[in-house]
Amino acid sequence: MGEARLPDDEEFQDLVQDVYATGGTLGEKLGIRFSEISVQRLVASMPVKGNTQPAGLLHGGASAALAETMGSVGAAVHAGPGAMVVGVEINATHHRSARSGVVTGTATPLFLGRSLATYEIVITDEDERRICTARISCLIRKP
Repeated sequence: MGEARLPDDEEFQDLVQDVYATGGTLGEKLGIRFSEISVQRLVASMPVKGNTQPAGLLHGGASAALAETMGSVGAAVHAGPGAMVVGVEINATHHRSARSGVVTGTATPLFLGRSLATYEIVITDEDERRICTARISCLIRKP
C-alpha cells in the first residue's frame, strides 16, 4: 500500500470512502480533496474561501483540520483494513496567513509503529509559501 494513488483510480476512491466516510464529515464541509494517498506521502488541498475567520484570513482551525484529516488518513492506510485510527495529539504552527485561493498540504510520516503513527504536515499557499506546519499522532487499534 505504499504506492501513490490518483483520484480517478477506483481503488483510491474506495480507500477514501472507507477511511473518510460519507455524508457530513468535516473534511467534506471544508472542501478537502486528496490528490495522492500512500503510507509515505499524502497530498490534499482545501479552498481558503469558506474556511476563514471574521478578518478574512484562513482560519487556523481549518489548517489544523486539514492536517488532522491528512494524518488520520495516512495512519489508517498504514494500519490496514479493519483498524481503528484516532488522533491523540496535534500541534500546528501558523507561519503566515492566506486570504484567497487554495492551500495544499503534504504529509509525510515521522514514525510508523504497530499502535502509533505520527505524521508531519506542511501546508503551503499557491505560491508555495509555507502557511502552517503541523504534527499529528494517531493511536491505532486493530481488531
